[in-house]
Amino acid sequence: MTTSVSIVATPEDVGVRVAGLIADGVREAASARRPFLLGCPTGRTPEPVFPALAALAADGLDLGGMVIVLMDEYLVPAGSGFAMVDPKQLYSCVGYARRQILQPLEEASGASPQLWHADPGDPGEYDRRIAAAGGIDVFLLASGASDGHVAFNQPGSSRDSITRVIELGESTRRDNMATFPVFAELSEVPRHGLSVGISTIADHTRRAVMMLTGADKRTAFDRIRGASAYEPDWPATIVAECADHIVLADAAAAGR
Repeated sequence: MTTSVSIVATPEDVGVRVAGLIADGVREAASARRPFLLGCPTGRTPEPVFPALAALAADGLDLGGMVIVLMDEYLVPAGSGFAMVDPKQLYSCVGYARRQILQPLEEASGASPQLWHADPGDPGEYDRRIAAAGGIDVFLLASGASDGHVAFNQPGSSRDSITRVIELGESTRRDNMATFPVFAELSEVPRHGLSVGISTIADHTRRAVMMLTGADKRTAFDRIRGASAYEPDWPATIVAECADHIVLADAAAAGR
């Protein structure tokens, strides 16, 4: 197992560093003639990554073999089960991926990466699909500021959990009001989500990159930096159990 903690000045510096790591992985996968799977969160933390990656694509990085593997999505009740929210909603993770990830990459490179997301009707199939593809090459991770949730995995999530429907706790829903300012009140934040599991992250990932930016992530930085194994009360500590992982923070998150 290899691990490192790096601190850079700004969120934009985090984006440039992560884009470089992705580019290395894309080239390695291309030389092996296989797809490159990139696990992606949505929201504020990963935003600087995609313009930086688009700049590399504009300079010739071939993204034709890339697969964007989404971590999660909000759900709404539908009959006796759940359905994903309309991608046109500004808080939709699928909508975010189309607007903030795919569109800039397609415009820069002319290539059209694939977009994968789980199905609320058969969540566990997502893990099987990822495993059949050989696993995720690079998984970008972010931590909830107040409770350490990763994707929609709430405190107390089992280490062996896989992709599933999750009831969202109040702290996670409040964090997501900052992630998606379109939410004016807590009551507007959906109460359920579809999420990869803790096992999905740790057991199907070649390299994990935990990104922490902003002063509100100082507690998360301290918890994650100090973890040597998964701590269920702060799910983002699962990064410590990923075979090859990096913790990358900006100065504000690191308290510098």
